[in-house]
Amino acid sequence: MAVTPTQFARTTRVSTNWNDAKRRVLAAYREWIRAAPEIQTMYSVPFSVAVIRTRMRQEFERHRFVNKLPVVDMLLMQNNAEYQEMMNYWKQTAHVMSYFESENFRGADRLPSSFMKGFLEANRPNKAD
Repeated sequence: MAVTPTQFARTTRVSTNWNDAKRRVLAAYREWIRAAPEIQTMYSVPFSVAVIRTRMRQEFERHRFVNKLPVVDMLLMQNNAEYQEMMNYWKQTAHVMSYFESENFRGADRLPSSFMKGFLEANRPNKAD
């Protein structure tokens, strides 16, 4: 699949009123929801499409109560850039997995808290031997 950098590009524009902003946000939400199966296969995400869609919804819900039109426009611009990067395969799997902190297979405490703790864990004899 050839990547066309401008395929998912959107022009920067300003919402004229709240109805326009609402329409643009819903269109962006639908784009993300429809792209979930493709994102799962492109990035080999080890979660179901339903989990990916739930996480997408959580990201939109996080900004649900924004009540300033310029802020909504700025979030839409960020959304468009994020969508373009995701669909053009400009992200790495680690970037995509960072959205799934609670479900992340590495966990939040994947690094030892100190050098000595990590050193001792790495040099500990294997219990299976």
